[in-house]
Amino acid sequence: MNIPNILTSVRIFMIPILVAIYYLPWEGRYFTCAIIFALAAITDWLDGYLARKLDQSTAFGAFFDPVADKLMVSIALVLLVASYANPLLTLASAVIVGREIVISALREWMAEMGKRASVAVSYIGKLKTAMQMLAIFILLGSRPDTLMAHVGEVVLIAAALLTLWSMYIYLKAAWPELMSKESDEK
Repeated sequence: MNIPNILTSVRIFMIPILVAIYYLPWEGRYFTCAIIFALAAITDWLDGYLARKLDQSTAFGAFFDPVADKLMVSIALVLLVASYANPLLTLASAVIVGREIVISALREWMAEMGKRASVAVSYIGKLKTAMQMLAIFILLGSRPDTLMAHVGEVVLIAAALLTLWSMYIYLKAAWPELMSKESDEK
């Protein structure tokens, strides 16, 4: 274990803490959940930075870092969908989670084809992630039906639109392989 892997593990252990606090009958839960999510987002950035800077990339980190990210975002979105009961927020959340499933499967398949670089993270993907994190932070930290919650909903919808755009970019890059007869035979 190294520092980046410890940070990834901490992020995974933060998930049940986030869920437990979210359901506490306590007014401070919104702020606390937003802080937990912000810490998770910071550790996501920090573990990748340290792995590169300290040359501590590992197979564990390469596998669990994206898993930890997707789990934290997906579970936070499920909590928010349950609390907000807003059709647009639900649709935006479904788009975000659905895209993660599609792109994860696409990356795995492209890696098997030896063409993972074709679906490397793009600028739009990074922007999408930043918007998602900001939206979830705002939504977790706000009571439903407040001005800040509505701001968070708008940011989440914008993130969902970026999510669709980034998925289009990835699918467009992979499309020749997806339509190749050679790919069907492998």
